[in-house]
Amino acid sequence: MEKVRIQDDLYTYVNGEKLEQLVIPNDKPATGGFNILADEVEKIMINEFKEMSEKEAYPNDYLKNACTLFKVIKNAEKKELDGVKPALKNLENVKNLKDLNELNNAYKDLMLNRLPLPFKVSVDTDMKNTKQHCVAIQGPSVILPDASYYKEEMAPQKEMVLGIWTNVAKQILTKTNLTEEEQAKYLEDTLAFDAILGSLVKTSEEWSEYVDAYNPMKVTKVASLMKTIKFKKILKDLFGFVPEVIIVSEPRFFKNFVNVLNEETFELYKHWAYVTGFINSCSLLTEELRELGSLYFRTIAGIPANTPLEKFAYQLASNMYSEPVGLYYGEKYFGEEAKKDITEIVYQIIDTYKVRIQKNEILEDATKEKAILKLSKIGVKMGYPDKVEEIYDQLVFNEEDSLYDIYNTLEKVIMLDSLSKLTKETNPGHWQMPGHMVNACYDPFVNDITFPAAILQPPFYSLKQTRSENLGGIGAVIGHEISHAFDSNGAKCDENGNINNWWTKEDQKRFKTKIKAMIKQFDGIELPWGKVNGKFIVSENMADNGGMAVTLEIMSNTPNASYEEYFTNWAKVWCLKAKPEYLQLLLNLDVHGPSILRANMPPRNFPEWYETFKVKKTDKMYIAPGKRVVIW
Repeated sequence: MEKVRIQDDLYTYVNGEKLEQLVIPNDKPATGGFNILADEVEKIMINEFKEMSEKEAYPNDYLKNACTLFKVIKNAEKKELDGVKPALKNLENVKNLKDLNELNNAYKDLMLNRLPLPFKVSVDTDMKNTKQHCVAIQGPSVILPDASYYKEEMAPQKEMVLGIWTNVAKQILTKTNLTEEEQAKYLEDTLAFDAILGSLVKTSEEWSEYVDAYNPMKVTKVASLMKTIKFKKILKDLFGFVPEVIIVSEPRFFKNFVNVLNEETFELYKHWAYVTGFINSCSLLTEELRELGSLYFRTIAGIPANTPLEKFAYQLASNMYSEPVGLYYGEKYFGEEAKKDITEIVYQIIDTYKVRIQKNEILEDATKEKAILKLSKIGVKMGYPDKVEEIYDQLVFNEEDSLYDIYNTLEKVIMLDSLSKLTKETNPGHWQMPGHMVNACYDPFVNDITFPAAILQPPFYSLKQTRSENLGGIGAVIGHEISHAFDSNGAKCDENGNINNWWTKEDQKRFKTKIKAMIKQFDGIELPWGKVNGKFIVSENMADNGGMAVTLEIMSNTPNASYEEYFTNWAKVWCLKAKPEYLQLLLNLDVHGPSILRANMPPRNFPEWYETFKVKKTDKMYIAPGKRVVIW
């Protein structure tokens, strides 16, 4: 390929050759950056699982259970013998419902048996008092990848994707004991019920404003909205009492609930629950059904082949026992020296952030003090936790059972544990991500950051990389996660993670101006696979911007700092080769911007970019000073 100039396209300049060499695995929609690391960790841990199983030598009972589940999932012959009977037996519970009153009585059992319900009840952290839990309700998932597909302007795409789903569903339903006539009727009703849901549930863009999901409502008010069912009875069955306040995550859905579920739509619901319930179970049944069950997503994401059985077995088992698996990986593959070094980098970034807040032009002095207090209280979780949570002691099963029943048994334990937390205090020590996951996060309701061991390796981080490379890699990502404390959502939460307006009106006005500028910088950019929605991805773009700002400040005080190394490693981190279908899908589903923009947009806002590479007005990676955005 023709070599591009770094001043015109940092991303392609740095990653071009590698992108040409990379081959997307047949069972994946993408490779590069995060994906390569995740694949490598997966290979390591599959070998660990196999070795433990062969030697029957396990470091603890958790890993023994994980490896036993791994073995059960790999046993295609046993799954063939069990066939579809376990799923069909379970689905009889919804199929046999005679009326809404029976649904009221069966709700808890249906939920614990993982059968699709007309609304979801969960126990979450109370966003206004993060030391306690609350009951939250939301609508079901839709058939299409996102509710935005049901909008009028998405009609052509909707018809195409819905056509793919329908063709796959037809093939899957032939494996049930329904007659041909029943299959056609069930499918027709499923699509009719899904159309009702699609017009009412939230889109990914709406969910991205997650603070807006906090809508406390008296239980009597919620019950009056949901008058076609006995909501209070359902709550009493789930919790043993009726909570006074319910958090309504999707007000539009529940204001229209009587149109979703009533005597006329009850049969539509039952058939929808049966069809989607069976399809959702495919991966736990025969290999033929696991193949068919993945076909819909693989088609719309451009993935030619299904995940190989051994890999799928590891993914399912390691996900079920995620914390013990992550702790094992972290202890074995991540050293104390690296943990000490990376922790020092974190606190250097937090301290530098405080300095930048002090100089910030958005906030007034009193607000700055509160922002600095929030930074002082950020919890830091690096690598892996010290111990495994108690829930994993309960995750036991009979390996002679069918995989379907084993999975349901384990999920039931997890659901009952979650329901029991309603009257208990929250656990700020809980890790949102296990040690073997290549990712990182900020939890706004705990005010902490989590960096699993698996992401703390090249190109993100290494003791062998220079400090400039580490700052451009993991340093900027750490700064990114800390910046979520002050993005368009995080800024609404205080140092304890509570939703709390700690800003003045003038602060908010200046902040909103910056948000609009950040939206404008990305909005409407045309890429070969679609147009960018600047509002949808604004929080992540603000975080990228903040991560770069704080690490460039550290670079200015770092001896022998190399800005070339910094910007080069920044671009390396976002290297991604993906199928066009998948890239198009991400535009509608992912709150993060496309990788090429994550690499190329933030540098343009900072003078160090222009000085380092002598970027001029005639270069493509130039933005006029008046249009550059720096928030934190």
